[in-house]
Amino acid sequence: MLRIDQDGMVLDPRVRLRRFGTLERGAMEVVNGIIVHQTGGTTAQSTFNSYQKSLFGAHFLVDKDGTVHQTASLYKRTNHVGLLRSRCLARHACEPAELKMLRTAAPRTENRIEQRKSFPDRFPANRDSIGIELVGEYKPNPDFGNVRGADEFVYVPVTVGQNSALRWLVSELRTTLKIAAEEVYRHPAVSFKTSSEAVNASW
Repeated sequence: MLRIDQDGMVLDPRVRLRRFGTLERGAMEVVNGIIVHQTGGTTAQSTFNSYQKSLFGAHFLVDKDGTVHQTASLYKRTNHVGLLRSRCLARHACEPAELKMLRTAAPRTENRIEQRKSFPDRFPANRDSIGIELVGEYKPNPDFGNVRGADEFVYVPVTVGQNSALRWLVSELRTTLKIAAEEVYRHPAVSFKTSSEAVNASW
């Protein structure tokens, strides 16, 4: 179980503290899930540079060698999820009226519908989830234009070191914050993101 100080920072030799107040958007009263992301920048430093002026970011950043940095307090919300997908659509469990509306809804409309719901009727959102970024890289997809539905860019695979660190971190966060195993997701599972993001992430 993790030791967390009064400011929401993890006290563990495996975690380097690099807090960015720019990312913190207010109090997070409850944590219902964990969302695993991948950065477009190729280094931890490039992500730190963007965090100095960005309103978007996660609570943790895992470097390619597995080094874990905490970049925001666990007691604060951060903007890391984006527009929510419909949970009932993903589970094939929508009521007929909602299903009819969602079939033609744009992502922003779908997000508005979901944000009005309480957890667990929706996926974990910015207000109730921890974000973990894995340093990655975003490259042009050679299949774009040749394969139907191919994304224009794809992420590089998550490293062995990152997956090792991710397994440890997710396990500790789940135990400490009492998060259910089924409430840990890759970013594209809960939001409208590139399907290759963190595709081989393992926890």
